Amino acid sequence: MLHPKTLISNVIFASPKTDFVFKRIFGDEHHKGLLIQFLNTLLELDEAHQIISLNYLPPEQRPPVEDLKYSIVDVKCQDMTGRYYVIEMQILEVDAFENRVVYNANKMYIAQLESGKGYETLCDVFAISICDFMLWPTPPKGDSRVPMLSRWQMREKQSGEAGLSQVQYIFMELPKYSSGEQPKSLIEKWAYFFKEAPNLNAIPSFLQEEPFIEAFEVAKTSGFSLEDWAAYENSLQRDRDFGGILKKVQKDGMAAGMAAGIAAGRAAGMVAGKAEGRTEGLRESIIYLCDVLGIIISIEQHAALEKMEPEELLILRERLKIQRQWDLA
Repeated sequence: MLHPKTLISNVIFASPKTDFVFKRIFGDEHHKGLLIQFLNTLLELDEAHQIISLNYLPPEQRPPVEDLKYSIVDVKCQDMTGRYYVIEMQILEVDAFENRVVYNANKMYIAQLESGKGYETLCDVFAISICDFMLWPTPPKGDSRVPMLSRWQMREKQSGEAGLSQVQYIFMELPKYSSGEQPKSLIEKWAYFFKEAPNLNAIPSFLQEEPFIEAFEVAKTSGFSLEDWAAYENSLQRDRDFGGILKKVQKDGMAAGMAAGIAAGRAAGMVAGKAEGRTEGLRESIIYLCDVLGIIISIEQHAALEKMEPEELLILRERLKIQRQWDLA
């Protein structure tokens, strides 16, 4: 049997953007200090308000928050003041990503209220998303209006007064950091670590300090067991598969829609042909997606597909991408 290490034999440091390594660095009790320092940097907390200790939420006590699909998730914790943190690594840009971040953060906030408890027991929630794509792209002219590290909470419209801070959102858009520049701030150093770790043969001089020395040590592949290598390769493969599925579905749907549209247009006019082609293309993309995800389409479901309008087909396709199961409810 081929040793998994031979598949990526030149890698000195594993990618911290993968599920396996991300959890190894930030979700391991032995390296809790890394998560504490990372959170203090992202939240830009002064010394008087910094997190000094936290507890990971055990699986049986985690609020029933549905993880964001197509992301590297599952580092959830609570500090000594009661505040909750959800830290997620989002690899792929998917539709309505911001909506799902808001939805999941608020579900965690609501899930705290157990039977018999009052609203005063609710603690703040911080939803932290590290994105390997731009949520708010840089305008064609000038610098981006939204910086690489952005924090979001409610403000009163006229006065600008901040309030209702019970749920806050922090986004770190990695592409907004230019890898060609030497990082200066702590947040830039973390961005460099996420982006460049698997491309390095040694720890750069500007990262020869804690917490980065420890983070690199955890990501060092020389310490991987056979099982670690297999888990790491599975993480890489899963990311590639998800990206390939989305690209293939989009490409096939467009191609099928164009082909069907042209054929129908010749017979019934270009306008009607485009509409029919779009509908047929959506059906074909759904069938292909089900095949890739291993979802068996029953005779009844095939019949339902033939009767669905384009808007309904779009909704079904998005549900399949997210839920990975057939659900018409």
